[in-house]
Amino acid sequence: MITPLQQRLSQRAKALLNHPQGMGNYFTFKAAIDILGLSWDKLVPGGVYNITGPGYYDMGYMANHIGPPKSALDAFIAASRHENLVVYPPDCMPELKHLVADHKFGRKLGADFEVMGVEGAQGGIGYTYLSFLDQGDEVIVTDPGYFHFVPAAEICGARIVAIELNEANGYRLSPKEVEAAITPKTKMIVVCDPINPFGTVQTKEELLAIAEIARKHDLIVFNNITHNTHRTNPKAVQIPMASLHTPATPMDHVISVSGMSKGYGMPALRVGFMAGHPDLIRGAFLTKMEITKIHINYPGQYAALAAMQDKEYVKRSTETIRRNLAHLEETIASTPGVTMPISPDYGFCTMIDVSGTGVTAQEITVGLLNHKVAVIPGDGLGQVKCADYIRLNYSHPDIACFEQFRKALPKAISEAKEGRYAAAVDAFFAKAGTERGRIIRNRIAPRLKKMAEKV
Repeated sequence: MITPLQQRLSQRAKALLNHPQGMGNYFTFKAAIDILGLSWDKLVPGGVYNITGPGYYDMGYMANHIGPPKSALDAFIAASRHENLVVYPPDCMPELKHLVADHKFGRKLGADFEVMGVEGAQGGIGYTYLSFLDQGDEVIVTDPGYFHFVPAAEICGARIVAIELNEANGYRLSPKEVEAAITPKTKMIVVCDPINPFGTVQTKEELLAIAEIARKHDLIVFNNITHNTHRTNPKAVQIPMASLHTPATPMDHVISVSGMSKGYGMPALRVGFMAGHPDLIRGAFLTKMEITKIHINYPGQYAALAAMQDKEYVKRSTETIRRNLAHLEETIASTPGVTMPISPDYGFCTMIDVSGTGVTAQEITVGLLNHKVAVIPGDGLGQVKCADYIRLNYSHPDIACFEQFRKALPKAISEAKEGRYAAAVDAFFAKAGTERGRIIRNRIAPRLKKMAEKV
């Protein structure tokens, strides 16, 4: 429903008002706060996007709860001085550009490769879409996939062509499925690798095949590698597509994006990187200049420089994440009706499937928050299993988070089976008015009817 005042909005903004992946239209622990009648000031003081209230644990949004290395904090403080705060900073310091090119993208700066600073990997998503997509273009993405890959493309006038991630394709992009999805209108293939939300990684052969398909059809490949810092599975290997560039396999049609939020625990700094052939980056540079200007956080760039050179931090934080995953997998294995479709290889996010419980992921989300654990259900990530999936962030440094989740999960399922949260979840999606919400409401409706008949 668009109000009379909202008729004044642009078509871009109107497209988001009732979008199933528009913020406020998909279910999160924020909706659960209202359903449970909890205090926003207590759970999310200062309006942050994570649960930080005492006694609560956040396993929802993808902030790295381990936080930044001390080396980065020291560098940030040292750089926060008068002469650095009274000037417009560069889009990316030269020494940082070189380090990012080598360390993140596996490529040398040069006549055929450039790095540009952006406001986190999220900024890279926006500038990639704004720089390359026109009305009517088609974009191939995964379902489930990262929240903003879909709506950000659609406000550019593009149409989404989704490829379902499932057991048959190993929860990865299959080159055969990519080829089959291409039409004369296809403009871009989004390769999120590691894949958010499953943490799986593409093989070298798959990446080369996808790159070749894109070359053949004159397409842009958008390679988001922001979750590639922590190798959860010691046997897995994640390969940035840019690093595969050779004269025989040119990657000049690949736009690469990464950031400092996931790997180095510094989401508040909003420092990220967008890279590719200078001819393409030039267009993104000009687009960025007219929207937010070319500059990114100057002290934050020094922090990023220090963090990416801190190998000990990556080693310690990876050990913590592996410990957490092992604990989480034990919990899932011992909880009836709950499975983990695939164990993650990289990063610190994974999906669990609660379809065997007989209740929706959204109801369990409310129950988990009732027992002090915040999570995100699957309807914000796509249509596939939107009422069955819950995405979990397992980066918390305190093992007590995972002990609490182990206690909370069966309780949350039990409360959901009692129907305690069914009406409230139904009301949330009735208000959102999205087609995806109707799917979830249809799942809840039979139980609501039975509950009404008992009364």
